[in-house]
Amino acid sequence: MDRFRLGTVRVHRIEEWRGGFAPPDHLFAGYEAAGWSPHAEEFTPDYFDPDSGRVYAFLQSWLIDTGHLRILFDTGAGNDKHRPDLPVFDHLATDFLGRLAAAGFAPEDIDVVVCSHVHVDHVGWNTRLIDGAWQPTFRNARYLLPLADRDYWDPLVTGIGPGGLGAAVNAGMFEDSVRPIMAAGRAEWVTDGFEVAPGVVLRARPGHTPGQMVMAVDGGDDRALFCGDVVHHPMQIYRPDWNSVFCEDAGQARETRRSVLDEAADSGALLVPAHFGGSHVARVLRDGTGFRPVLRAPR
Repeated sequence: MDRFRLGTVRVHRIEEWRGGFAPPDHLFAGYEAAGWSPHAEEFTPDYFDPDSGRVYAFLQSWLIDTGHLRILFDTGAGNDKHRPDLPVFDHLATDFLGRLAAAGFAPEDIDVVVCSHVHVDHVGWNTRLIDGAWQPTFRNARYLLPLADRDYWDPLVTGIGPGGLGAAVNAGMFEDSVRPIMAAGRAEWVTDGFEVAPGVVLRARPGHTPGQMVMAVDGGDDRALFCGDVVHHPMQIYRPDWNSVFCEDAGQARETRRSVLDEAADSGALLVPAHFGGSHVARVLRDGTGFRPVLRAPR
């Protein structure tokens, strides 16, 4: 599903990459085979490839056209980026901008770029390599990024910041995908409750990173939560206690995931994660004390 409506708001999916990412026991912290096995058939083939044993993942951006403003939510991994500790995204050469054009938009048409959080696969197309230098891809856009992620990910700031896996897989990311935006005067560091446009609001949902944000879009007769990496895979709707191994604060990430699923279930809002296959979105229903996903196109 590459496009849908939220009332008066048009949404376009812009795909960058798809493929097998990691075995579920490598992706999920807290993985238990007894929890995964009952759902493996349900997830095949759109969310899990049994031949490779890997979770099937996507990199995709969402373009929200309000009729007055064109907002690009998350910008993938980007081309030509040096990512030695995350080989699947190392020196990509995708036709992301061609797919943007196929949806009817040029980079110059984008008014606002929202990065849900500062991670390697959410800020990559902020910049592109032009004449050996990293330049803003969306030259007319304001880039909105979460303030709480700024100093945490900036390697020039000492005393705080990631360690271990987070530091390794995101090495070089700030220098090639964030600092050039700052240098060009295009970066705006925002906090909880920031209104992007009427009916489009950013909410702080930390844990995966300190500053991760969810973008709530109210189109009048339907609503969506563009939730970034609060949920990587439908399995985490069944098991909100399963983090990804890339979550910086495990306890906070679990608390945030449950709160977002509560909101989606109670409000009926469409959940729009960053990496889902299939229809790429979900509705969330309550199932006893837990949740279950409805993995189909929006109503």
